[in-house]
Amino acid sequence: MKTYFILLLLMAICSLWAVMRGSLIRAAIALAATSAVLSIIMFKLVSPLAAVFELSVCAGLITVIFMSTISLAQPLTYSEMIERSKARIKRFWFLPLILVIFAFLLTLLAANLNPPLIAPETEKNISKVLWDIRQLDVFGQILILFTGIFGVIVFFGNFDKQGGTK
Repeated sequence: MKTYFILLLLMAICSLWAVMRGSLIRAAIALAATSAVLSIIMFKLVSPLAAVFELSVCAGLITVIFMSTISLAQPLTYSEMIERSKARIKRFWFLPLILVIFAFLLTLLAANLNPPLIAPETEKNISKVLWDIRQLDVFGQILILFTGIFGVIVFFGNFDKQGGTK
């Protein structure tokens, strides 16, 4: 259990680093690190296919696509990068606070949870698996979906109609 908390903390730190960095290259590397830590968690949760998919597609392929796209864009000067980093920190100062609150709530929730680890082939009713046995997975998927929506809003909210940043 302690290993999972350390990995989740490491994943949260990498995620914050991805959002807070002014440099797109470093943000893409932090996103790849986040995916790599997530794949380690999936391996530890005995889900090797999902872990391999996460590691190869999200940490590998998506990072290569991000790096290629970033290399095609016009690079920022050092002062522009510093200015963008300061603006980003000013804009998202509350994210570490939300992370601490969420970690506290997750710790309280984890103390009361004892999810059964049932092999998928023992239960044939999919609704029972989703809503009774794997509730935490459904909650995690919903959380990941909202995180993705938040990420899209953050990334595309900075562009005006001509394609430049605000």
